[in-house]
Amino acid sequence: MKTWFTILFGTLLLGCSLAVLAQPQGQPTAATTPASAVHKKSKTNDGEQRFQANCGRCHTPPEAISPREVKAVLQHMRVRAMLSVEDEKLILKYLAP
Repeated sequence: MKTWFTILFGTLLLGCSLAVLAQPQGQPTAATTPASAVHKKSKTNDGEQRFQANCGRCHTPPEAISPREVKAVLQHMRVRAMLSVEDEKLILKYLAP
């Protein structure tokens, strides 16, 4: 289990790092979306959309991962992918309801 988590974490870490570096300058991200547009979306949909915008370029949502592991991975990926606190909370709610 520990090996699986380490491999998953390393893959997520590398993938999001590369995705952030490969993003063209000037292209809006979920973090720069106007607040009025964010509030119009449903909360369930919002977490999925944030996942797709920030993580989905490199990763698919994990099928069987505990909420504790999701939280640990998100805390590390938040720094690497430059996620906002709101992004982290919504993605956590989407991956571990």
